[in-house]
Amino acid sequence: ITGPGLCNTMTPLGQAYSDSVPVLAISSCLDETVASRGQLHQMRDQQGAAATVCAWSQQADTAQAAYALIDRALDGFALARPRPCHIQVPIAVAGAMASPPPDIGRVPARLAIVDHAVVQDVAARLDAARKPLFIFGGGARTVDFAGPLLQRWGAASFTTYAGRGVVPPQDPLHFGAMLARQSSANAIAESDLIIALGTELSEVDLWRDGLGHTAPLIRVDIDPEVLSDRHRAEYPVLGDVCRFLTDLGVALPEPLKKDWRAATIKTYRAAWLAELAVERPGITEICEALRAVMPDDAMIYSDMTQFAYGAKEIWPMSRPGHWHHPYGFGTLGYALPAAIGGAVGRPGSPTMAIAGDYGFQYTVQELGTAVELGLPLPILIWDNGKLKEIEDAMVRSQIAPNAVVARNPDFLALAKAYGANAVAPQNLDDLKSAVSQAFSANGPTVILMTPDLVTS
Repeated sequence: ITGPGLCNTMTPLGQAYSDSVPVLAISSCLDETVASRGQLHQMRDQQGAAATVCAWSQQADTAQAAYALIDRALDGFALARPRPCHIQVPIAVAGAMASPPPDIGRVPARLAIVDHAVVQDVAARLDAARKPLFIFGGGARTVDFAGPLLQRWGAASFTTYAGRGVVPPQDPLHFGAMLARQSSANAIAESDLIIALGTELSEVDLWRDGLGHTAPLIRVDIDPEVLSDRHRAEYPVLGDVCRFLTDLGVALPEPLKKDWRAATIKTYRAAWLAELAVERPGITEICEALRAVMPDDAMIYSDMTQFAYGAKEIWPMSRPGHWHHPYGFGTLGYALPAAIGGAVGRPGSPTMAIAGDYGFQYTVQELGTAVELGLPLPILIWDNGKLKEIEDAMVRSQIAPNAVVARNPDFLALAKAYGANAVAPQNLDDLKSAVSQAFSANGPTVILMTPDLVTS
C-alpha cells in the first residue's frame, strides 16, 4: 500500500540490502497529476524514500513499463550482487494489462573470472606464500568445497559470521568465526598472504579499524564497490567467488607445504572461547545443550540479542547459509518473521528462531501467522529482563545504566493467547527436551530461556 505500507516494508528492505538478499517490492503510489494535499497515505517522496534502502526505486507509469522493470530486477538478481529493488505503480494504472515483451533470451551467468592470467598470478602467489590465510564471507556461501582445497594448500582460514559453514569446523587450521576478537589481529599478522572472498570486511565483521595485516591482500568479489573500499586490496579481483576458487583449484592441483601449525591455531581458539565464557556467562553451556538436539540441516534465524552475539562466534556450522542474523543493518524483531519465511520456504525441514526478550516484542504479532500456518517452529526467547548489551556498554563507558530494564509480559501466557505452545525449561535437560518436541509439534512453541538455566 502507498505511504505507510511502503514505510513498514522499508526496514526489512534495508536488512535485505545489507544481507545481499534479492527482494522485489511492488507498491502502489498516488497519481502524480493529483494536486490536492492531505490524501490518504500521501508521502512527499515515496520513490526517493524507497531508494535509500534498495539498489534502485522506479515508477512504472504503464503496464509495459512495469513488465520491463520486473525483468530488469530479476536479471540484476542473476547477474550481480543481489539486492532489493522497488517498483511503484500509480493507482490509476494499476489494473492495466500488459502484453508479454519479445523474448530477450536467457540471462547469462553471473560475472566469472574472464582473464585466465589473473588466476595463474594468484596461484603463483599462493604457491610462494609460507602462511597463506583465507577469509570467507557471506558472498562465499555457495562454496561447498573449500575444506579439501584448504587442506591441499596448507592454508589457514577465518570466516565472517555470515560465512560460517563454508569451512568445515573440524579443520585443524580453521580459526573459526572469531575475526571480531581483538587478538585475531595478531593471528592475521602472522600471515604472509591473505585472500578474502565474498566479504566486505565491514565494521560488524571486525569491530576495529582494519584487519591488522601487513601481508598483501587479495580480494575477490562480485561488487566493485567492495573492491574499492577503505581496505584497498593490493590485488582486487572482480568475479564470482565460487568460479574463482574452482579455477584456482585447477591451477594448483598438487599439495603445498606450508608453515601453519594446528597447535598454534588451537591455542588461539581456546583463548577466544575462554574470553567469551567470561563475557557472556552461561551461553556456552546452553549452546552445547542445544547443539546436542539440533538436526544437522536445521536453519536458524536469530535476532539482535546477547545470546546470538555469543552463539554465532562459537556454534560450529557444518553447512553454509544455515544461520541467518541481521548482521549489518541490525534490525530488532528480525528473527520471528524471518524464521516464518524460512519455514515456509523449506516445508518439512527444521527451522528455529532465537530472539531476545526486547527484540521479540518488535514483531510478536507474527506469532499469530506462525499459528495460522501450523509451523513446527521452536522460538527461543533469551529473557534477561533488560537490554543487557546496552546496559553493559553503559557500564563500560562509566555511564549509570538508564532505561534498560524492560517491563516484560508473561511470555508464556502471551504465546498461549495466540494459540501457540509455550514452555519455560528449568534446566538444560528440560531445554533439550522442549526443543526436540517443538520440532515435531503441530504449531510454534515459545521456549523461554533465562540465564539461570545453567545453574538450575
